[in-house]
Amino acid sequence: MLSRPNEGHLIPEMGVIETVESDNILRWDGAVLYVEQDVYHNGQIVHRKYKRRVTKDVAQAILTMLAEKT
Repeated sequence: MLSRPNEGHLIPEMGVIETVESDNILRWDGAVLYVEQDVYHNGQIVHRKYKRRVTKDVAQAILTMLAEKT
Protein backbone atom coordinates (compact mmCIF):
# COMPACT_ATOMS: atom_id res chain seq x y z
CA MET A 1 0.00 0.00 0.00
CA LEU A 2 1.46 3.32 -0.99
CA SER A 3 1.14 6.34 1.21
CA ARG A 4 1.31 9.99 0.28
CA PRO A 5 0.91 12.84 2.76
CA ASN A 6 -2.04 15.16 2.10
CA GLU A 7 0.26 18.16 2.27
CA GLY A 8 3.76 18.48 0.94
CA HIS A 9 6.88 20.27 2.01
CA LEU A 10 7.45 23.73 0.50
CA ILE A 11 10.95 24.24 -0.92
CA PRO A 12 11.08 28.03 -1.29
CA GLU A 13 14.44 28.08 -3.12
CA MET A 14 12.96 25.97 -5.92
CA GLY A 15 9.41 27.28 -5.76
CA VAL A 16 7.92 23.79 -5.46
CA ILE A 17 5.89 21.72 -3.05
CA GLU A 18 7.55 18.35 -2.56
CA THR A 19 5.53 15.25 -1.72
CA VAL A 20 6.64 11.64 -1.44
CA GLU A 21 4.97 8.30 -1.99
CA SER A 22 6.35 5.16 -0.34
CA ASP A 23 5.38 1.55 0.25
CA ASN A 24 7.14 1.86 3.65
CA ILE A 25 9.07 -1.40 3.20
CA LEU A 26 12.54 -1.48 4.75
CA ARG A 27 15.20 -2.73 2.38
CA TRP A 28 18.82 -3.75 2.94
CA ASP A 29 21.36 -3.73 0.12
CA GLY A 30 24.21 -5.16 2.18
CA ALA A 31 25.44 -1.75 3.28
CA VAL A 32 22.47 0.59 3.68
CA LEU A 33 19.05 0.23 5.31
CA TYR A 34 16.55 2.31 3.32
CA VAL A 35 13.00 2.79 2.07
CA GLU A 36 12.15 3.52 -1.55
CA GLN A 37 10.19 6.66 -2.29
CA ASP A 38 8.79 8.34 -5.35
CA VAL A 39 9.41 12.09 -5.05
CA TYR A 40 7.06 14.64 -6.64
CA HIS A 41 7.47 18.39 -7.21
CA ASN A 42 4.14 20.16 -7.66
CA GLY A 43 2.55 16.78 -8.39
CA GLN A 44 5.03 15.78 -11.11
CA ILE A 45 7.38 12.87 -10.45
CA VAL A 46 11.07 13.81 -10.30
CA HIS A 47 12.65 10.73 -8.65
CA ARG A 48 11.40 7.16 -8.93
CA LYS A 49 12.46 4.63 -6.29
CA TYR A 50 14.63 7.20 -4.52
CA LYS A 51 16.55 5.47 -1.70
CA ARG A 52 16.04 7.32 1.57
CA ARG A 53 18.35 6.07 4.29
CA VAL A 54 16.89 5.09 7.62
CA THR A 55 18.32 7.17 10.47
CA LYS A 56 20.88 5.65 12.80
CA ASP A 57 18.43 5.80 15.74
CA VAL A 58 15.75 3.92 13.81
CA ALA A 59 18.23 1.33 12.59
CA GLN A 60 19.48 0.77 16.16
CA ALA A 61 15.90 0.38 17.44
CA ILE A 62 15.18 -2.21 14.74
CA LEU A 63 18.39 -4.06 15.57
CA THR A 64 17.36 -4.15 19.25
CA MET A 65 13.92 -5.51 18.35
CA LEU A 66 15.45 -8.21 16.14
CA ALA A 67 17.97 -9.20 18.83
CA GLU A 68 15.12 -9.61 21.36
CA LYS A 69 13.33 -12.03 19.02
CA THR A 70 16.29 -14.43 18.83
